Amino acid sequence: MENPCLGLAEALGLTPTVKRVALRSPWRQTTPYLPLPGIGLALAGTSDRLTPPWPDLLISSGRQAVALSMAIGKRSSKTVRVHIQNPGVAFDRFDLVSLPRHDGKSGTNLVESIGAIHRVTPEKLTKAALEWAPLAAGRARPLVAVMIGGSNRFCRLTPDLMTGVATQLATLVREQGVGMLITTSRRTGAENEALLKQALAGLPVFIWDGSGPNPYFGMLALADALIVTSDSVAMVSEAASTGKPVHIIDLPGNAPKFQRFHDLLRHAGVTRPFQGQLDAWDYRPLDDTRQLAGRVRVLLEQRAG
Repeated sequence: MENPCLGLAEALGLTPTVKRVALRSPWRQTTPYLPLPGIGLALAGTSDRLTPPWPDLLISSGRQAVALSMAIGKRSSKTVRVHIQNPGVAFDRFDLVSLPRHDGKSGTNLVESIGAIHRVTPEKLTKAALEWAPLAAGRARPLVAVMIGGSNRFCRLTPDLMTGVATQLATLVREQGVGMLITTSRRTGAENEALLKQALAGLPVFIWDGSGPNPYFGMLALADALIVTSDSVAMVSEAASTGKPVHIIDLPGNAPKFQRFHDLLRHAGVTRPFQGQLDAWDYRPLDDTRQLAGRVRVLLEQRAG
């Protein structure tokens, strides 16, 4: 939830003050439908405090932030308030609401995106390519970056599926001579990670073990092509913002709205299914964060005037 907020702030050239909020009972369970008795009274002891002076721009995300943003709006008419994700209340309770098209919502102050709002920019990738250049040194080309997520409440990354994918990746390296960089996630699971490492044992493949600085931006920047699992809209959106070929490993069980997202990208020529080989194609990179920032910038100028 935090990364989209940071991505929007950074796209506006701002260094935000980050507040991680938590409500106490009963407001934690009933937000945003039960009115807050006051901002301070509703906050849990573990929450960051919310006090004046109120900001010129408030970017929020997540269910617990909805009622708090509305409460700040009542106290500060000059604050431009943007909520990322479905707030669960009428959109006109905010200045702008940002939602992906696959959510199927409408509203006069809704800014639709194709994918997720995120922090990946061409400028950051240029910097990451320099910072992480040693990661690609001596590796074969084309260099492919593989981003493996895992099971969530919809998708399932099973050991059988992981075995098949790992075998395909090993074949790419062994028979086609590609260079390969791989990162997994906490949702991948120990058994799946073990199967991946077993299939790639002895091959010149980099697999990030989770220690030290995260090479994710460097992998996006250095790779010639990307392979990404379908479980994360954010991860696919970030990959699709690079303009590089994005191959999707389909994990079964996706919810209909997330399947609509993948269908949209595939029909637009942005992504293709991963079928054990690398393809090359061109497409217009996703640029949702910058477009949302443009709408917010207009509102800030109007409110300041």
